[in-house]
Amino acid sequence: MEVPAINQNFTHQPPQPWAGQRHRTPAMPPACCPPPPYHYPNLNQDHRSAAVSVTPMADTTVTSGHRPQLLYWDPSQQSYPDREPVLDISHMTTQGMSQRSYSLPTSPVTNSKTESRYGLDPQLLPSVVQVIKEDKIQWEGKVFVSESKSSVPPLSSTQCTLEDRGNATPRFIRCTSYTFPVEAQSAQKSHLPLGAIVCPLARPDKGERDVPVCEAGDCVKGCVHCGAFMSPAMNWQDCGQRFYCPFCDKLTEVPWQSYQPTNQGRRVDCEKKPELSLGSYEILEKQTGKAAVLLMAIDISASAMRTGQLDHICQQISSQLQALNGPDETDQSDLRVGLMTYDSRIHLYNLSPALSRPHMMVITDCEELELPVVEGLLVPLKDCIHIAERVLQEIALFNPESENRSSSQELSVSAGLKILQAAGSPGKLLIFHSSPVSEGTNQKSSSGFFSSSKMKSIFQGPDSSTSLAKECVNQGCSVHMFLFSHQEVGGAWPGHIPFLTGGGLICYNSLQSEMEQERFRTDLSRCVNMQMAFKVQLRVFVSKEMRISGCYGSIIAGSDSCCVSMAALDWRTALAFEFTHNKSLDETRGVAIQFVLSYSNSSGENRTRIHTVILSASHQLLDTFRSSQAETLLTFYCKKMYSLALESPLQSLREELQTEVTEMLACFRKHSCSTSVSPGQLVLPQFLKVVPVYINSLRKSEVLLPGLHSSVHQRLQLRSLIVSMDTLSTASQFYPLILPLGMMKPASLCLFLSPLQSVSADNANMPSLREALRCTVSSLDPGALYLIYCPLALLLWVGSCVPSHTLLQLFNTNSFSFLTSGEINLPVLENSLSISTRALVCSLQSSAAVTLQLKLVREGESCAESLQRLLVEDKSPNGGASYADFLFHLHVNALRIIV
Repeated sequence: MEVPAINQNFTHQPPQPWAGQRHRTPAMPPACCPPPPYHYPNLNQDHRSAAVSVTPMADTTVTSGHRPQLLYWDPSQQSYPDREPVLDISHMTTQGMSQRSYSLPTSPVTNSKTESRYGLDPQLLPSVVQVIKEDKIQWEGKVFVSESKSSVPPLSSTQCTLEDRGNATPRFIRCTSYTFPVEAQSAQKSHLPLGAIVCPLARPDKGERDVPVCEAGDCVKGCVHCGAFMSPAMNWQDCGQRFYCPFCDKLTEVPWQSYQPTNQGRRVDCEKKPELSLGSYEILEKQTGKAAVLLMAIDISASAMRTGQLDHICQQISSQLQALNGPDETDQSDLRVGLMTYDSRIHLYNLSPALSRPHMMVITDCEELELPVVEGLLVPLKDCIHIAERVLQEIALFNPESENRSSSQELSVSAGLKILQAAGSPGKLLIFHSSPVSEGTNQKSSSGFFSSSKMKSIFQGPDSSTSLAKECVNQGCSVHMFLFSHQEVGGAWPGHIPFLTGGGLICYNSLQSEMEQERFRTDLSRCVNMQMAFKVQLRVFVSKEMRISGCYGSIIAGSDSCCVSMAALDWRTALAFEFTHNKSLDETRGVAIQFVLSYSNSSGENRTRIHTVILSASHQLLDTFRSSQAETLLTFYCKKMYSLALESPLQSLREELQTEVTEMLACFRKHSCSTSVSPGQLVLPQFLKVVPVYINSLRKSEVLLPGLHSSVHQRLQLRSLIVSMDTLSTASQFYPLILPLGMMKPASLCLFLSPLQSVSADNANMPSLREALRCTVSSLDPGALYLIYCPLALLLWVGSCVPSHTLLQLFNTNSFSFLTSGEINLPVLENSLSISTRALVCSLQSSAAVTLQLKLVREGESCAESLQRLLVEDKSPNGGASYADFLFHLHVNALRIIV
């Protein structure tokens, strides 16, 4: 990972003022005078007699009911930070409710996927698009100062400058609430999880300062009792001779070599040392390890060679090695590389430049794998580039064996791990697997896919894969697999080891098409050049009054949640930590949380990166709710539920999600809301008003609620990809971006795409977009074109009534019937619509973790099911309820709890 140069004379930059700067913290009225209600559209007074229980939301077909008249949502009532939104649906009829179910009159309703069966107008419900827009209006282009006990930060989708002034910025840490309840009983009553989403290696945005790096010997040492590192959370005493550690409640004497006097509780050298003034800094350790290596394993089994893809694979590997080595002698790379091939055996290649020609060694006994030699298996690229190219050329000319030898993906991982262990180095292991994936002893049958009693066998990897992944973690071996064989439901899934080692699995249907070849080239280049941290260890410290109760993410769970080990980590990966009270907090001191990341970079330098945040504590639950954010809460719940899916039945997880949100809304209504609010009004916290649509989208995701056409492989890969996403990607995945293409007007492209690093508003070829649309089918006009984007999908929807001249400009055809749904490569045409659309697609592709397939979806075709999954406000094809129905159900259950 690229890091800034060592800064021995660090000077804290003074804050840069900006016009109209104001503090983010909303003005909070006294607890006895809650904010006035904010009306959306109302529930019946009859709910007062409802039973106190939570009715699980049906995830299958819905019943019918009448359409009651709605009250209005006053658009003049703006969403001020000092007001709480109130959803008024009091004219709903809910007769015949019981503890487990309730029914409505059976008069027919429209079969629209958007319209609520209870008569709620979906367009009047809280909108994610509107929330994002309001946050951009408030913070776009401004500076958010992250300081001790700071307020709620801007959303991750808002482009603004984040300035570290004693607290790690939201780029690295986002908390589910920035005000923790003082009492444990209050925290349990709120049902609002106390957690943090940490992305330790996140990249600073343009205009933000890099994380400063200092020598280990120049830093002020941290606590000698618990091991916490120095941070602004430490409380200096006795004129700087000692400091109080909030993580263990003990005092530490300062060595005389590091002593400096204090002035008003701060050391006089505070501004010159990042560990004393900043929430994030990095330490360069004195000891160094071995540099990371690049090892590639190619499948040459008979079935793999019959596919005809081996030649193209070898060509692309050779091109990437040439690009890594550089065109000039001065740019040649010291990166050590290795090559091997495999079928049922392992073929090692000695690339030593001292040999006249490369030697191949065949290992036939793979039960107890032992390397015949070590020298020559890993050689600096600048010394073996020509030999490696020669080997790749000869591999492409291999003749298939007469004996049909099957290949095992785990065998290649074991062989690569042995090479790295013998060399004592971490590194990337790239596996190019073309033959059908072999099934292990723990065969996964498709019948367990739909059975909650067999969920453990679906999501949890076999013991052999887990054991091998643990060995890779200890060695710092990150496995990346490129899979060129398409498998149906029931086959073994090879992604357990890659995702558990910080790598990944990328699947291709065939490399015969130009689109697939280009996708493979881009993915391979991104994988080879990705800067990563190896042999990662993440330790967590929290105030003594709190404890860590859970860690969720793409990791191998251990017995200690305070310390997590990973083989490798990139800048996109995020983890979630959950905290629980040990005893009551001190309201004046708040809560301190510190994440310490120890790792080795690609050049072998050992570094330690420290992130610290100091949060507020309050006796008032209203403060806790008001300092929470919906997208962070979604990210936390996603990582927690997807991690628990390894062992828990999915139905229980969906019910748990609904129960937690219902209890949370009921608590807010009961303890933080005005008594003047009628029983028919659903009160939502200001920054949590879109939680229902997020949670409903999570509940009906393919991972937690499979559809009839979902495959085991698809669900396994979705879970593995999403569970490691950061907050921005998670929010975009569960509420995709719908962009109209055919009716553009001058506006900044950065309106909704500003977080994408590759997007530039100054590029004349980039499209200018009006604001994005809500994720509902009613947003799609049959006479328009739309690009629907989330981190794992990119669809181009074409309405049946799009003008012929528009089709001609974009597809070079003027007939809707001539378009074919499926993967598409837009033709290069010289007109504004074509240029801007292709530029937009390119920008979206560059921001994704892997190259996405651009798929065309014609209105009304059967393949539109892939689109329906992304319209998360509607009823989903797997039976998930619409946003309006789910919100109504939350309200009914919340009233049962209150009454």
